[in-house]
Amino acid sequence: MTRYLISFPSAAMDVPAGAIQDVADAAHAVIREARAAGVYIFSGGLDEDAGPVLVAVDGKAVEGAYPETARLSGGFTIVDVPSREAALAWAARIAAACRCPQEVRAFRSDPLA
Repeated sequence: MTRYLISFPSAAMDVPAGAIQDVADAAHAVIREARAAGVYIFSGGLDEDAGPVLVAVDGKAVEGAYPETARLSGGFTIVDVPSREAALAWAARIAAACRCPQEVRAFRSDPLA
């Protein structure tokens, strides 16, 4: 089994204010289905009100992020599935529920972890 990150940036969601609850309900239904199928690992949305903190190798923390990730936002789901095709199928269900395209990336396995 391989774990996949399924994600989207906040800007991808163009949902009218009156439809937000419908989107949340549909997304939660997909998560319940993923749990029932035994593939669900974790999901959530980044807290965009709490800025990132970059921690250096010496342990010092400074407000901010790597320049290329400064705009990281949105939501994500991690699934553990037997194939890329299975991950794409779950991404399609999440895309339909959230009404926006989803990006899919595989995690590398660390045999020592």
